Amino acid sequence: MRFGVQIRLRVANRRAPAENTGAARGFTLLELMIVLAIIVILASIGVMRYQGAVQGSREAVLKTDLREMREAIQNYTRDKQAAPNSLDDLVSEHYLASIPVDPMTRSPDWTPQNCSDLLSPDQTSTGLCDVHSSSDQVSPTDNTPYSSW
Repeated sequence: MRFGVQIRLRVANRRAPAENTGAARGFTLLELMIVLAIIVILASIGVMRYQGAVQGSREAVLKTDLREMREAIQNYTRDKQAAPNSLDDLVSEHYLASIPVDPMTRSPDWTPQNCSDLLSPDQTSTGLCDVHSSSDQVSPTDNTPYSSW
């Protein structure tokens, strides 16, 4: 019986709902402005991090594409005993499936570097020995132009 009495006492001690006194409950303008300011700050931090991640991804793709094209140039030069005249030669001879798109300029335009280093004494023509990005942008991570990579 004691348990039942305790329940009754607790129920009896509850406060009755407040009468509607005319004062509406809600948020003040200051509270709403503070919450909105916090949301804007967090969103701007998120956007900056997103842009940094996108830039880092583009740089990684650029490094990979340059490495693959340079490797294809070297393989072509070793196999044919002559450097390719253009990137199209690498595609036509199946050293590359296609000319990759430069992630910085978003076009397949690359800056070829012709070399005059002859592979053999009887070789008379020069060709492509390296390739660079045609972008004039500078990397924010190491402050070097992408065209020098």
